[in-house]
Amino acid sequence: MAKIVVLGAGVCGLATAMLLSRDGHQVTALERDEDSVPESPEVAWERWTRDGVAQFRQAHFLHSRGRAVLEEELPGVADALEAAGATRFDPVPLMPPSIADRAPRPGDERFVSITARRPILEQAFGRMADAEPGLDVRRGVAVNDLMIRSYDGTPHVAGVRTESGEELTADLVVDAMGRRSQLPRWLADAGVGPVYEESEDSGFIYYTRFFSSSNGAPPQPRAPLLMPIGTFSILTLPGDGDTWSVTLYISTGDRPLKRLRDPDRWTAVVAACPLHAHWLEAEPITGVLPMSGVVDRYRRLVVNGRPVATGVALVADAWACTNPSLGRGIALGLAHAQRLRDTARSHLEDPAEFSEAWDAVTEAELTPWYRETVAEDRSRLAEINALRNGIESEGSTDPATAFRAALIAAVGRDPEVFRAFMESRCCLTPLAKTLERAGFSDRVLEFADDGDRPPTPGPDRDQLLRLLS
Repeated sequence: MAKIVVLGAGVCGLATAMLLSRDGHQVTALERDEDSVPESPEVAWERWTRDGVAQFRQAHFLHSRGRAVLEEELPGVADALEAAGATRFDPVPLMPPSIADRAPRPGDERFVSITARRPILEQAFGRMADAEPGLDVRRGVAVNDLMIRSYDGTPHVAGVRTESGEELTADLVVDAMGRRSQLPRWLADAGVGPVYEESEDSGFIYYTRFFSSSNGAPPQPRAPLLMPIGTFSILTLPGDGDTWSVTLYISTGDRPLKRLRDPDRWTAVVAACPLHAHWLEAEPITGVLPMSGVVDRYRRLVVNGRPVATGVALVADAWACTNPSLGRGIALGLAHAQRLRDTARSHLEDPAEFSEAWDAVTEAELTPWYRETVAEDRSRLAEINALRNGIESEGSTDPATAFRAALIAAVGRDPEVFRAFMESRCCLTPLAKTLERAGFSDRVLEFADDGDRPPTPGPDRDQLLRLLS
């Protein structure tokens, strides 16, 4: 049995802590935010303060891979979400109407998700973790620095020191502090590192508003949950009970569109989108909630084949975080936590072996998702910038860009390509793996359209600027 300290008691930190605790380890989870877990989902939404989570009241969605991890590993959380009114959402009925063959296929159930607003999800995890035998969750405890010693000539994290001066020794420290993790700074302060890091602004600003239906029936989607419309995108997500969110997101550099902060202008733009206007037919329960400064960032503790430090592991957003519009963070974070538990089972006794094994697992199974998301961000920003500058398309001579355009077209024509694309959207299979399937690329090109595109389901650039003027 090992002593493990998990830094961060958000969704992925608590999932990691519970999985490791159930394997017999002595686990302590430390959370900087002081508020205890609310007794009810209603109080969680209305009054819970989570300053450490920037996107706590932003749009949120849990993809089907996250649902699968919950049902396999933490069914009590899934049950608590169901009791709180979480939505079971099946994306297969969103198959474009241009696809004639709409018959169900074996395995379609793998796409079904269970989702709720972020505070409700965190409340379910928090209540279950607080009741977990052998797991010690301490809230209002801030870590000041790391306890470092040498192990076979490599710096080794032997525990943490809190701001109150308490020293907690550990065989493993898990960084689950999310996007705002200070672990690289703590390592640097101790003369360890540097940690390998790639970082860039994702280039988007989000404007989100939540709604609640008066008749208890949320609207039914008439389009994909995430849809690009010219120089903005619209994201519509089911929540729990009779709630949902609508998000407009834009390029950071598009100053005229920052007027979307104004509720009347925001409403006018959504109302001008014929496939999305019905999402407004309800009572707003928030104003327009902006979020900017979203970073795509990737970190690695093994550099040039050697661990920077042993005794420490990065998980979920502390390892890599991306543009949240694809909603992949928690689903992949739960899968990451599951694999950390698995890796600890076979490698934890040897710190160097564990560090190398954990890096290999993360690189093989999680890093492809990071690369895919960043590539999609860059492609969408290039498209937005081209439209802003009056250019019909950008990068059309690039084979990868051209194939992606063909893929998106084929998604609207062929049920098998649609399902393959949904595997990526639901965090089940990266597109790069799908493209390796025999005959798949040929099928995409076969069903790609002839160049005719349907009209944009919303305002063009001139109409958009008039709506915002």
